[in-house]
Amino acid sequence: MGTTDAIQLAINILRIVQQELLLFAGFWFLVGAIDDIGVDFCWVWLKLTGRAPVQRITREAAAAPLQGCAAVLIAAWREEEVIGHTVRHALSVWRQKDFILYIGCYCNDPGTIAAAMSGAGADPRVRIVIHTNCGPTTKADCLNRLYSALQSDEQALGRRFRSVVLHDSEDMVHPAELAVIDAALTEVDFVQLPVRPEPQPSSPWVAGHYADEFTEAHAKALIVRSALGAAIPAAGVACGFSREIVANIARQREAEGGAGPFAAECLTEDYELGVLVWRGGGTSRFLRVRDANGHLVATRAYFPGRLEDAVRQKARWLHGIAFQGWDRLGWSNGIADLWMAVRDRRGPLTAVVLACGYMLIVIQGLLAFAGFLGMEAQLALSPTVLAMLAFCSGSLIWRMGVRFAFTMHEYGPAEGLRSLLRIPVANFIAIMAGRKALIGYLRTLRGASVRWDKTMHTAHPAMIAANRMPA
Repeated sequence: MGTTDAIQLAINILRIVQQELLLFAGFWFLVGAIDDIGVDFCWVWLKLTGRAPVQRITREAAAAPLQGCAAVLIAAWREEEVIGHTVRHALSVWRQKDFILYIGCYCNDPGTIAAAMSGAGADPRVRIVIHTNCGPTTKADCLNRLYSALQSDEQALGRRFRSVVLHDSEDMVHPAELAVIDAALTEVDFVQLPVRPEPQPSSPWVAGHYADEFTEAHAKALIVRSALGAAIPAAGVACGFSREIVANIARQREAEGGAGPFAAECLTEDYELGVLVWRGGGTSRFLRVRDANGHLVATRAYFPGRLEDAVRQKARWLHGIAFQGWDRLGWSNGIADLWMAVRDRRGPLTAVVLACGYMLIVIQGLLAFAGFLGMEAQLALSPTVLAMLAFCSGSLIWRMGVRFAFTMHEYGPAEGLRSLLRIPVANFIAIMAGRKALIGYLRTLRGASVRWDKTMHTAHPAMIAANRMPA
């Protein structure tokens, strides 16, 4: 076989691979586009009919006494750089007296213990609970230790908490948060408030892509989910539960041999807890509220700015939600909840489809170059495939427009434009995280234990000049 024949054979193989990838990726891009557009249209309908209003809270209501005591649980492992700022800021902006911050630390983590004590000072609203087991175990295990401390306090004080609120060690809470959650829990069993990733000049691309994704999710997708009556997953941050619903879930866990309401063997115990509220007959709500200054009542935090950290964090989410969620929670019988569960668990498939899409770009480039050299390289496409590609292209333009609009609304025009440039970055992270999540899941099937593969934090939004609230 001559050199020309060998090259033509390689081109023919590439054309076959291109055709198969085109059909596979094109079909799933089409399905994903229909899914996303369906959520977009639901959101537009809710807005046009006034069924998704952004509520307001006055200064007086934001500082009003709570209807009952709130327990705020924060699990911390090697968070000495941020936990003190989190505690200090929460104590300074939450005007209510009737809450207790439970900070879960480990006996082999003196740095975090010292930082938490420094942030708390002599404030009686803080209780530092030291886990007797060496860390890290899992976040859920640490939270269960805090829940045990909460129960002991209830017995000792002869009173019961009204609500249980979850936060992370790096969170910058909003002054009105407790008041909003407290008011909402008069009508529902679980309420989730938005999370707002803060822009980081040192990482406009990796950290910035979180802003794009969270804004779309917490300004659109969760609003649709809440309106449809589907289960609302807890973010583990800025979410509040009625004391009774947590007790019900704890009793269910304990009957199954667990140690509390949080599944210690689950990587996304917060997500699962929100779903279990709905499964147990409880009611949930996602709320967008703005304060007297027009600021969104949301938790602000810095998300990973390094590629490696972002991949590790998202792999943990994919592992817990997609793989463990399928195993542990199964599927719902309700149409709306089934739709949302499929959306939650499509991450690994999305990673594969995205990888195929980028492979297609590379193959198309090689074939175009071969065609430039005069070789027979172009693939003949059927009208059906051309129509599918046209729809996918149109949906991509629509998707880019939606992302730009939501990011611009929350962060301004500059970040809106960057959100378009960040799409390849987000796709690459999704591909790498999907691969890592699959490997991690396969290891657990072979008996490997689940450990708290947490993200390290070195900066806190409250460190910025006088805790200035962004517009």
